[in-house]
Amino acid sequence: MGGDVDRAGTRDWAALGVLVLPVLLISVDMTVLGFALPYLSEDLAPTGAEQLWIVDIYSFVLAGLLVLMGSVGDRIGRRRLLLSGAALFGAASVLAAFAVTPTMLIAARALLGVGGATLMPSTLSLIRTIFTDPAQRRLAIAVWGSGFSGGMALGPVAGGWLLEHFWWGSVFLVNVPVMVVLLAVGPLLLPEAKDPAPGRFDLSSAVLSLAAALPVVYGIKDLAKHGLGPAPLVAIALGLAVGAVFVHRQRTLTDPMIDLQLLAKREFSVSIGTNMLGVFAMTGLLLLVPQYLQLVLGMPPLTAALWMLPMTVAGVAGSLLVTRLARHVPVPQLIGAGLVLAAVGFAAVAVLGAGAGPWLIVSALVLVGFGVPLSEVLTNDLIVSTAPPERAGSAAAISETGFELGGALGTAVLGSVAMSIYHSGVPADAPHAARETLGGAVAAARHLPQGQAEALLDTAREAFVTGMRISAVAGTVLLVLTAAQAVVLLRRPRTDAAVPVRA
Repeated sequence: MGGDVDRAGTRDWAALGVLVLPVLLISVDMTVLGFALPYLSEDLAPTGAEQLWIVDIYSFVLAGLLVLMGSVGDRIGRRRLLLSGAALFGAASVLAAFAVTPTMLIAARALLGVGGATLMPSTLSLIRTIFTDPAQRRLAIAVWGSGFSGGMALGPVAGGWLLEHFWWGSVFLVNVPVMVVLLAVGPLLLPEAKDPAPGRFDLSSAVLSLAAALPVVYGIKDLAKHGLGPAPLVAIALGLAVGAVFVHRQRTLTDPMIDLQLLAKREFSVSIGTNMLGVFAMTGLLLLVPQYLQLVLGMPPLTAALWMLPMTVAGVAGSLLVTRLARHVPVPQLIGAGLVLAAVGFAAVAVLGAGAGPWLIVSALVLVGFGVPLSEVLTNDLIVSTAPPERAGSAAAISETGFELGGALGTAVLGSVAMSIYHSGVPADAPHAARETLGGAVAAARHLPQGQAEALLDTAREAFVTGMRISAVAGTVLLVLTAAQAVVLLRRPRTDAAVPVRA
């Protein structure tokens, strides 16, 4: 690894450090709000609908704008877009921290989504520009991916600590100094890169991309929260219909927003699908495990977050180790091996019982946390290397959109499976709150006589664990199938991403 660093140059690796900063913050922001929600709800007193918008508006806007912002970066310059997004992200963080009404906080969270949509595709596409050597680029993507893993773990721990010492707005203010550093050193270290001949910008395509993405993301999230219903199904159908119009328009334009020829490349499309399915499984598990640690095993939130740290350490290790493994093992087999290893972790969750201690669940998480990021380093490398340099922003945006949809689908599908089984396992005469969620059962038990409370909690916890086990079985099967398709479909002569890495 030291030789790779020497060949790339200290300046290039310093630039990579700058690009990891926004990735770290975006992943922190995805997890930290859940800890602050009870405190800000007490202070701002939002309605139920307002609270949902506070939580969801960030991911709605982020997912809806990714494709558009990737195209904008290809046109105006990816460094310019990154720095503009950093300034907006920092300003929106201040606005969120000092919000005095729910509406003000919703608006701030929407602006954070706009800023996040500019940051995510810019970072990955600039890595494509800075690191032209395949070996160096793969290592750079591994470090970049480690930023995601680190942020996912840092969010709960940092959020818990901040809320113990400061007010809820502090979880947003931590973004500001990082954005200041990015704005100060970014112009000095990051090169500018854009499409030299981008052609005419098509406003209709921009509107269609938003009109396609937003209803789909909304529908998936609504399914995750409320189950099957006409509203989410209509929203998804509408989004898919608009998406079909968008795709047709891209095929007819001389200068399309998305180059559909990218999707015709097997390495590109298979890698995006593999990423999306891996995130699908991992997100579904991460939805359930914290509830298991807190509500079944009785851990406080910060303790549960610390128990999940080994998963993050494993993710960083997997991301970095794969750059060495790729010197000796073909990339398709490595991708498949990582996903199969994650499937073993899911299988371990599938056999645990309600009395299983934290060490078993953490051991399973380590396997998942090691295997999925290991495979994603390689698929991300294939995605950015198969796209031409002038389309790097659009390619990265398509990749990030796949991540967002995979995460939303994982929450919706695997979460819905688990909750459906939970509902069927709790008696019909139990309190309404207990039949809705395990957290509701814990709250309802506080108002019951001791014997009834213990019986309710035993039943509810057993039902929750059963639901989690069935979801883990589904995740196991999905990961094994995803591994198989990746190995089979990627087994062909590849682009420069497949060049062996030499020490």
